[in-house]
Amino acid sequence: MTKITVVSDTHGNRRALDGLDTVFSESDIIIHLGDTSADGAYIRNKFPHTLLLNGNCDPVKLGENERVIEVEGLKIFACHGHLYSVKSTLLKLAARAKELGCKIALYGHTHRAREDFIEGVTLINPGALYRYGEKSYLYLVVNGEKFTAKTVPLN
Repeated sequence: MTKITVVSDTHGNRRALDGLDTVFSESDIIIHLGDTSADGAYIRNKFPHTLLLNGNCDPVKLGENERVIEVEGLKIFACHGHLYSVKSTLLKLAARAKELGCKIALYGHTHRAREDFIEGVTLINPGALYRYGEKSYLYLVVNGEKFTAKTVPLN
C-alpha cells in the first residue's frame, strides 16, 4: 500500500504547507502540481520524496511539465493542467492519460477540487492551497491496481 499526498496551486502559501508536515511525513510520495513549483522545492527540502510539476505561474521552472508515475503497477499521469485547457474541458487531459496507459490523471490549475471519470481514466484535481477561497489537498492510497482518493478540505 502506497500513500500519496497531492497539493496544487499553493501560490506561496507556505503556512498551509507547514500545516501539512504531519501528513507529508506519513506519505510515501508527495506531488506538487505547480503554481508555485518553488513551494514544491520548499516541501522537498524537508521531504525528499516530493515530485515537482511546473504550473503556468512558475517564473522559474523547477519541475517537469508532465510526468507518468508508476505505483504498484498503477500508472498515474500528473500535470498542472494548463497545457490541456482544463478550465474548459477535461477531454484532452483524459485522452493524454489514456494514450500513456494511465488510469489516473492528476491536475490542478482551476483551484477547484473535483473528480471525474472519462474514457476509463479517473481525473482528480486536489483543489488549491492558495490563501483565498476553499483550501484542500488530495490523499490517494494505492493498493496494487486499486486506489482510493479522498479530497481533504482545510479550514
